Amino acid sequence: MSSEFDEETAVISGQEEESRGEEEEEEEEKKEEEEEDDEGFSVLSELPVEKSERRPTCRRCCRPLKVCLCPFLPSRPLDVSTCLYIVQHPAEESRVLRTVPLLAACLPVAKCRVLVGRRFSEDRYPELAAVCRDSHTLVLYPGADAHNLEELQPHTGDTHTNTHTLILIDGTWSQARDMFLKNTLLQLPRQVQLCSAPSSQYVIRTQPNNMCVSTLECAAVALSVLENDHNIQEVLLRPLRALCSFQLQHGAQVHHSKEQLIRSGEYKKSLPRNKRKIRRMQKLISNHTI
Repeated sequence: MSSEFDEETAVISGQEEESRGEEEEEEEEKKEEEEEDDEGFSVLSELPVEKSERRPTCRRCCRPLKVCLCPFLPSRPLDVSTCLYIVQHPAEESRVLRTVPLLAACLPVAKCRVLVGRRFSEDRYPELAAVCRDSHTLVLYPGADAHNLEELQPHTGDTHTNTHTLILIDGTWSQARDMFLKNTLLQLPRQVQLCSAPSSQYVIRTQPNNMCVSTLECAAVALSVLENDHNIQEVLLRPLRALCSFQLQHGAQVHHSKEQLIRSGEYKKSLPRNKRKIRRMQKLISNHTI
């Protein structure tokens, strides 16, 4: 019995030694790989790095100097009494072809304020809170509770009858919806919508349906109504047309709305499985408000 036990013990110890040897070999291989990686990184670190220089940007229109749109902007900022507050989703800041910089370049600095963020609390944004509580402030966001801006009756009995502050939400439609519903401050002012907005001329970006327009186009129509001056709309749309024209001349394609693509059978993306998204697709096809 003892001899058999000794043989089994020897076998087990031999296996343990083999496993330990394998572990040691694996550790050595890892060390060698790490050393090779370190050598590789050291070699890479010694290679010359090409510094990418940012293209010079126009301070007024925020476009690269080679494609500056200042010739299409008004020579002087428009003289308006309405003050715009644009609450902008952070994702819009990184977009190259955005319209808010063009809008801001057409207006006096004091008449166009841009606030970037997702959530706007009264503590962090006391200025916006004060604006939202003012009875002359309007928030432009479509919905069942919104009044048509074109049919808005002016306040009576004070000296600021024709002076308004208009809040616009800048982002995709899903981002704008989220910002409006989750910020109680934005629900304090009187809610208005546009009923006379033309088809979007911002054809280099896809819109959900044919009734959707860009932030600049919203502001152009709204200011022309509030200021009772149709020329404002033409002045504000001029740089947008120039932007789209330049992009189309250099390879960009016309983007039709999702509604139009679905109706024509040209929508190439796979249809959603989420029931809520399917209902939204059906509303687009039937041209209901989303």
